[in-house]
Order: sequence, then C-alpha cells, then structure tokens
Amino acid sequence: MAGNGSAASDKDRTTRELQAVTDRLRNSALTTLGVTIAVMLTGIVAAPDHAQAQPVPRAPESRPTGRAGASESQNLDGYWVSVVTEQWHLRMTVPPEGQFSMLPLNQAGRARAAAWDPQADAAAGNACASYGAPVIMRVPSRLRFRWIDDMTLQLDIDSGTQTRLLHFDSTAAGADPEPSWQGRSIASWEGTGEERYLTVRTSNLLAGLLRKNGAPYSEDTELEEHFYAFTEPNGDRWLIVTSIITDPQNLTRPYTTTNHFKYERNGAGWDPTPCSVDRPR
Repeated sequence: MAGNGSAASDKDRTTRELQAVTDRLRNSALTTLGVTIAVMLTGIVAAPDHAQAQPVPRAPESRPTGRAGASESQNLDGYWVSVVTEQWHLRMTVPPEGQFSMLPLNQAGRARAAAWDPQADAAAGNACASYGAPVIMRVPSRLRFRWIDDMTLQLDIDSGTQTRLLHFDSTAAGADPEPSWQGRSIASWEGTGEERYLTVRTSNLLAGLLRKNGAPYSEDTELEEHFYAFTEPNGDRWLIVTSIITDPQNLTRPYTTTNHFKYERNGAGWDPTPCSVDRPR
C-alpha cells in the first residue's frame, strides 16, 4: 500500500478531481430540485381549472443496470491498491487505546470502547470485527473487482481475506439473510454520462469495530457508499470511495470517510492475510 510518501501532486490532483465531481453532482441535484418545485407550483396554479387537459404521464426511462450499466469510465474490473493520504497514524498502525479523534461516538459508544478486550474478542471468534463492510475500505488493502454474473459484482479485499457481493437485483440478495461482517449490499448506477457512479447500500451487519481500539458500530448500522473512477491525463486511474456510516446506537451523527485507490495492471501485489486484532491489516 502506498503511504504518506505519495507525491503531493498526486494527492492535490485527486482532491481537485473529487471536489469537481462533488460540485457537479451537487449542482445537478439542485437543478433537479428546482425543476421539481417549478412543476409542483405549476400544478398548484392549474389545479382549479378542471377543464384543462391532463398530460399523459410518460413511462420512466429504462436505463441499463448491472454489468450492462457500467460505462467505460466506471468499469471497475481488476486490481486497485489503497493510497493512504490522511489519518496515516490511524490506518497504517494500530490506533492507540482511547484514540477516538474524528469519530462522533456518543456516551454509550465510548463506554463500549473502554470495555473492549481484544484478546477476548479474538477468542470469541470476532477477530474480523474491524474488517466489516463499514470500515473495510479504510483498511490498507488491495481490491479486486469482478463480475460473477450480469447482476452481481464481487469485491474481494486481501486484508482479512474478505469478499463482498454487490447485488444489482435486490431479490437475488435474499430478503433476510443471516447477519454477517459484509452484510447485504444492494447496488445501483446513478447519474448520467460521465457523471455516472456506483452507489451501494449495505445493512444486515454483525456488530463490529470502526477502529482496532474498540470504537464500536452496532448491528443497526447502515452503510451508504459512492464509488467513482476517473483517469488522469497521464493515464493513471483512480477510484474514490465515499462511505457514510449511520449507527443510532453508538454515533451522534453519520460518520463519513473518503478513501482513495489506484489502479494496478495485474495482481502481482495481491497478498491475502487473515483477520487480526493487533495488526493494521
């Protein structure tokens, strides 16, 4: 995994790309909201005129989904490596006991964190508690994306040897599977053209850890992720993953992280490791 020795220019370009994409998506959302309000107001004004002809509603536009919906720029197939550009001391090392900075833990969450015993967790079969879906993209890792069918994108992570299944068909994911570290993930393509990006919503999780120092998340946690890939002029491909973690039991507000990955041409660096309570990955 690349560490804090990454060139500053790479980080700056990545930050600028993310901000530009965020601004465009925000502007698009505001435009849509404005049109919606205008249509609503038009309807209110016209409502008393019962003789006015009513427009025939158009069927919603059908857009390709699953593998068919992946644009060329958002083809995620292949290998990606973490580029750790911030919070290096919390991600590339095991966080110190009691180090909960930037985590919006409530009083109950802090109490659970203080009572955490890593060795007892490992003995109870919970060594993978810090590799669950809400935090796995934060762990220094290599990723491997591959389609296992037209409606299911498999995401393997070498740290902790974890596998996530991103289902574009919610019925195929099962209505009520057993809770697990990676939970039940429903995926969809959002946006249009080059603004298209992948959104994944995950629930049905086992309770786990936001950090390897006991900071908890509960089984009620819900995760929303946005995956966006882009290519720099020099040919380097980047993937930005924004994660929004909501946990009513342990957090005072949603906790958001942004993680960066760089495309690798092959799997030479692929290095599956077991889950651990006392190693960064």
